[in-house]
Amino acid sequence: MFRRAFWFTAGAAAGVWATTKVNRKLRQLTPESLAAQAANKAIETGYRLKDFALDVRAGMAQREAELGEALGIDSPDGRALPAQRRRAALENHKHDKKHYGMLDEKRPYDRNEDH
Repeated sequence: MFRRAFWFTAGAAAGVWATTKVNRKLRQLTPESLAAQAANKAIETGYRLKDFALDVRAGMAQREAELGEALGIDSPDGRALPAQRRRAALENHKHDKKHYGMLDEKRPYDRNEDH
């Protein structure tokens, strides 16, 4: 008698456990639940992308500051060169006769000579 009661109780408990598991799984597979899960994943992905973009932007700013320091560019807007380098860059540009259409002082630059 005790054996039958034990197995009856064990079978009933297993049935309740299995029914609960199946019902929980069916609720997860409804269209509303699937849509909610997809929305949650999309929001999570958006947050991850935003964090990635902020990390990239911070890395870019750091690298830009390192390059500016290495090149001696300490301007607040990052466009002006220090006086010595600016003057040297302008002087080199003035002597570039190709830019102004002259190969040397005596004869004009002829494009057809290059081909």
